[in-house]
Amino acid sequence: MTIKAINTRNQFKGKIIEIVTGPVVSEIVVGTPFGTVTSVITTRSINELELSIGSDVVALVKSTEVSIAKL
Repeated sequence: MTIKAINTRNQFKGKIIEIVTGPVVSEIVVGTPFGTVTSVITTRSINELELSIGSDVVALVKSTEVSIAKL
């Protein structure tokens, strides 16, 4: 699955394998068939997206950032 509404070429489907939660920002590690991708997003976003270990996500990779979308 790809997200067509977002203009990002590098999209990697995977599962969250680790979350390191901080008071403001948190680190999400996503396991993909191509290796792991790590993203730092706000802890509030993790809660609003209801992300947890095992969640299916798409890592959207740009040259300066990695975004996460819940499937």
